[in-house]
Amino acid sequence: MIEFISALVVFMLLCASSAAGLYIQRRLRDEHRSQATVQLLQLVIGMLVTFAALVLGLLTNSASITHGQANQDRARYAMQLTQLDLCLRNYGRETEAIRQDLRSYTAAVIASTWPGESAPTGVTYPNTGRMPRTGEDPTLAEMMNKIGVGIHGLNQADGFHARLAEDCLNDYRTVLRARAAVIEDTQKTIPIPFYGILVFWLMIVFASFGLCSPRNWLVLIAIIMSAVSLSSVFFVIFDLFRPYRGVFGISSQTMRDALAHMMEASTAL
Repeated sequence: MIEFISALVVFMLLCASSAAGLYIQRRLRDEHRSQATVQLLQLVIGMLVTFAALVLGLLTNSASITHGQANQDRARYAMQLTQLDLCLRNYGRETEAIRQDLRSYTAAVIASTWPGESAPTGVTYPNTGRMPRTGEDPTLAEMMNKIGVGIHGLNQADGFHARLAEDCLNDYRTVLRARAAVIEDTQKTIPIPFYGILVFWLMIVFASFGLCSPRNWLVLIAIIMSAVSLSSVFFVIFDLFRPYRGVFGISSQTMRDALAHMMEASTAL
């Protein structure tokens, strides 16, 4: 919702700036409408448009990179959870309780991060109604810690199981790092001062359009279409900076695939 509101605010500001320019144009004396004045104003507009285009491109690229990194980190996280479950499975039936905790944890992550989608079935997990969609959650952190404690407490009866326990411990540490990366991805936000300055520049540009443009319907339609185009770019930027919400939200499929793999492996035992 905030993406749409931000885009709507930008659209209204740009249209208001153009309207202000048109209003001022009507009250300018003839000496302020000379050809030399218009040419100078067009040069200023060209300079501001160039700067705004560069900054808007950088902001869009930054948002795209941020979203892409979050998507990769989530896929890597799901893969590491699957790898940890496989290692525990190889250890033997002694790890069944730990694997159950891992399945419960994975299901809880899915249910809390994507509450608008169908909840996982076939596995029990805590109530996720009050869990945040993004960031750290004490309940999930405690579940992950319980898994780590269980791995540390494995009974290493022989050298083979000792090596497997060490592998599982290494996989658990990798999961922790992947989890930290996913949480960190959700903390990245759009640089508001950067965003505000860009909008201010565009407002000046649109006000200049109003000062220089003839007053007819074709010009008004062109200005409105330009405002719509630019505000849609801001919509995309805001949406990309919120990787688990909006139109470009990260899919839950990788996590669901990981959970499905864990449950299939559990049934096969």
